[in-house]
Amino acid sequence: MSDKDQRRNQDPHALREQREKNLEVAIGRQVRSLRKRQRMTGADLAAQTGLSVGMLSKIENGVISPSLSTIQTLANALQVPLVQLFSGYEEERGCMHVKAGQGVETDRAGTRAGHQYNLLGHIGANASGVFTEPYLITLNDKSDRFPTFQHEGMEFLYMLEGRVEYRHGDKLYLMEPGDSLLFDSDAPHGPEVLLELPAKYLSIITYPQND
Repeated sequence: MSDKDQRRNQDPHALREQREKNLEVAIGRQVRSLRKRQRMTGADLAAQTGLSVGMLSKIENGVISPSLSTIQTLANALQVPLVQLFSGYEEERGCMHVKAGQGVETDRAGTRAGHQYNLLGHIGANASGVFTEPYLITLNDKSDRFPTFQHEGMEFLYMLEGRVEYRHGDKLYLMEPGDSLLFDSDAPHGPEVLLELPAKYLSIITYPQND
């Protein structure tokens, strides 16, 4: 089965196994689990790593925070990659709730008068490696011709009210309430013909985090 087929067959409501929110406890549980899986006693692992049995017990019980070199030594003795000892840790995941009408009004590069951008949420660096910027964009009767944009990533539009012809590359798309458009935002794009105002649409931009 291909990776694409596997993604399609995933249950979006399935939960991962419970993870530990305390890093020391998560490492300790992994060490104990791997040791027992390999049928090693605490004394066996202590001898292989040069740790005392008491120190190993404290690590397995999450009482102390082992150094990176100690974690590497444990991983070597257990014959697993170092990152596996962190696999039971659940790092904090960002979430931002914005009530109706409370999106932060902001300016984006190229914005003209009469084009209102409301940023609906923002989460900084995260484990997904992707930034997402959701905007509520309103074009009113003061709007002049909209400039085309080009930027990295992907963009998704969902039309809420009004009618516009939206350019992507060399094509124009009629956008009416309920219509959506998903596109590579590296091509020139933007609402070019304003047919019925005010026009309002949701714009969700995603792009990779830069190292």
